[in-house]
Amino acid sequence: MKRLGLSIVAAALLLAGPSLAHRGHGGLTVVVIDEATGGVTVTHRFAAHDVEPALVTVAPDAQPTLDDPAAVLALEAHLDRRFRLEVNGERIDLDHARTDLAGDNIRVDFTGQGVSGAAGRSVRVDLDFFPGVHDDQEQQVNVRVAGVTRTVVFRPGSPAQTVVFTR
Repeated sequence: MKRLGLSIVAAALLLAGPSLAHRGHGGLTVVVIDEATGGVTVTHRFAAHDVEPALVTVAPDAQPTLDDPAAVLALEAHLDRRFRLEVNGERIDLDHARTDLAGDNIRVDFTGQGVSGAAGRSVRVDLDFFPGVHDDQEQQVNVRVAGVTRTVVFRPGSPAQTVVFTR
C-alpha cells in the first residue's frame, strides 16, 4: 500500500514537471543600430505556443495556427503595427525582412534606415504585443548601439520606455 502511494506521488510529480517548466509568456526583441550605415535591425523572438493562442485575435479570418500562411502574414502585420521605434525623436520606419518558423521558435525580422551618427543617442521603444491574450506577457527588449546594450522590459499596459547612449 505504501508503495502504491509513493508511485502515485511520483507519477504526479512527473506529470507536473512540464507544466511547471514554462510558467509565463514572453519574448525577446533585439534592436541593433549600426552607426556607420544608419541601418536598424529589429528581431522579435517568441515561442509558437505563446503566439498561437493570440492568433485568434491577431488573425481572426485565418486558422489560429502558424501552419496557415494568412495567420503568419497577420502576425507580421501585428508586430509591425504594435512596435514603434524612435531615435533622437525621429520615428524609424521598419520593413518586414523575413520570418523563420522552426518548431516552437518564431523569429520575425524588420529593417529600417535613416539613423544619423549623432554622438548622443536617445532610443524610445513602445510596444504592445497580443493585448488581452496573456496577462503575464513579458517582452524583453535589448537595444544595442556601438557595442553597448541597454535592456527594458514590457508587460501589458507598460508605457513607452527610453534608453540613452552616450559616447
